[in-house]
Amino acid sequence: MRRTIIIVLALAVVLGFVFWRFGPNLFNRANIQKGPVNITYWGLWEDENLIKQVIAEFESKNPNIKVNYLRQSSTNYRTRVQTQVREGVGPDVFTLHNSWLIMFDGDLAPAPNDILGLNEYKSFYYPVAEESFVKNSQIFAVPIEIDGLALYYNEELLQAVGVTVPKNWQEFIDSAVKMTVRDSSGQIQRAGAALGATGNIDHFSDILGLLLLQQPNVSLEAPNSPQVAEILRFYTSFVTDPKKKTWDLNLPNSTQMFAQGRLAYYFAPSWRAHELRQINQNLKFKTAPVPQLSGKKTGWASFWGVAVSAKSQNAKEAWKFGKFLGSEDAQKMIYSQASQVRLFGMPYATVQAGQQLQNDPLVGSFVTQGPIYKFWYLSSNTFDNGINDEVIKYYEDGINATLQGTDPQVALQTVEKGVQQVLQKYTQPAPAPTGQ
Repeated sequence: MRRTIIIVLALAVVLGFVFWRFGPNLFNRANIQKGPVNITYWGLWEDENLIKQVIAEFESKNPNIKVNYLRQSSTNYRTRVQTQVREGVGPDVFTLHNSWLIMFDGDLAPAPNDILGLNEYKSFYYPVAEESFVKNSQIFAVPIEIDGLALYYNEELLQAVGVTVPKNWQEFIDSAVKMTVRDSSGQIQRAGAALGATGNIDHFSDILGLLLLQQPNVSLEAPNSPQVAEILRFYTSFVTDPKKKTWDLNLPNSTQMFAQGRLAYYFAPSWRAHELRQINQNLKFKTAPVPQLSGKKTGWASFWGVAVSAKSQNAKEAWKFGKFLGSEDAQKMIYSQASQVRLFGMPYATVQAGQQLQNDPLVGSFVTQGPIYKFWYLSSNTFDNGINDEVIKYYEDGINATLQGTDPQVALQTVEKGVQQVLQKYTQPAPAPTGQ
């Protein structure tokens, strides 16, 4: 017994000496080896060269966080990022369209109140950001730009005919008809405006969405109504009505027509300006806010933000980076970098910074419409294989049926059934898995 006690005491002395001599170093080494938190950011539109300065600035202010940026292809992006997020192997921070929140229910980590509060968010961004990214008073994404539809116009064509940029739809119709030129066979050689069709009009769904939001007493969830039928008649009349005709189904697509100088009015988001300049260096064009009906003013928004995965192991650090990407400083850095390689960067998402771009002949229209932007699930070029693409397809069929002579009210019966099926698909939770 005594021998056992002696052995135990001896071991205690030896272990105590070892801990005293080496323990602190081992503890410190463990902390050193742990290192900074690493987060992964998936982007869509910006090259690494344009984003690395922002990342470096963030890391200098947050030395305990390192950011790995990976630019993704837009092909199947929404389904790809969502699958990986749900499996817990996706990015910590990723790009999210402003219409996608409904599809990402349960996949996103809300912003911690001590990082980004709702009052700060509301004061910082345009109202459409809250409408897009806030649910039940929780912030699920921050905008990194503001964008939507503006009216592009060919300066030379307007000057040649002596018309001014339209502010309402009647002025738009009158001037578009005046600028439309046909050949001896009646074929349009120069189009006044690209409206009325689907296949050869880029962003036709956004234009239709704008008209729906501007029209009083329209239910987007139940479009089988006289009001929406009137919108379909108005939209298709630019092809079917001889008094309003400014477009043909057999013309090249609207972007090509405008770039060739054969189209006076063209509706598109800001990023199309870069494409137009690449196609035609000599094209003289500017942008203006979209035409309005009398009464309240409404614009069409379609823009991108960043969100944090609900499965992120470092959600707080990820949100620090997300907030920084949405900050005025970060957006100015990205804008400055982008402006060195193209016409301009992404229009500022913040209200205060946007005021600095209001007088720009190309970007100004997109920020001045910021306070009146609205959105719905008719956003083109999101490539989401989801709510936008599915709703757009039903409206596309409705427009084409109207062009073929179907009464719009009849065509809308199918549109409404389809729209409601799509909304139900993305608003009703999936059934819980049954046990084996």
